[in-house]
Amino acid sequence: MLLSNKHFYTGFTSDLKVRFLEHQLGKVKSTKSFIPLRLVGYESYIKKSDALRREKFLKTTEGKRLFRQQYRDIILESSTCNGEVA
Repeated sequence: MLLSNKHFYTGFTSDLKVRFLEHQLGKVKSTKSFIPLRLVGYESYIKKSDALRREKFLKTTEGKRLFRQQYRDIILESSTCNGEVA
C-alpha cells in the first residue's frame, strides 16, 4: 500500500479486502497515522510459506528497490498528482 507520506507498507494477509479496510479505518497501529492509503498492487500465493518468503524479501533493501522499479509509474503518478516530484 502507498501511504499518505509516499512510503510503502508491505504485509501479509489471508483476506485482502478485510485487511485493507482495517488499515483504512485506522485499526492498524503501524499505518493509522498515514491515512488515506492506496492499494497499488498485490500478489497472491497458494502456499502461505511462499507468501511469507516474498513478504520477507520485499522488506529487504534489494526487495524495496525491485518493488520501486516495478511500480515506478504508479509512484510517479501519485507524486505528480500532488504537485510533487518523486
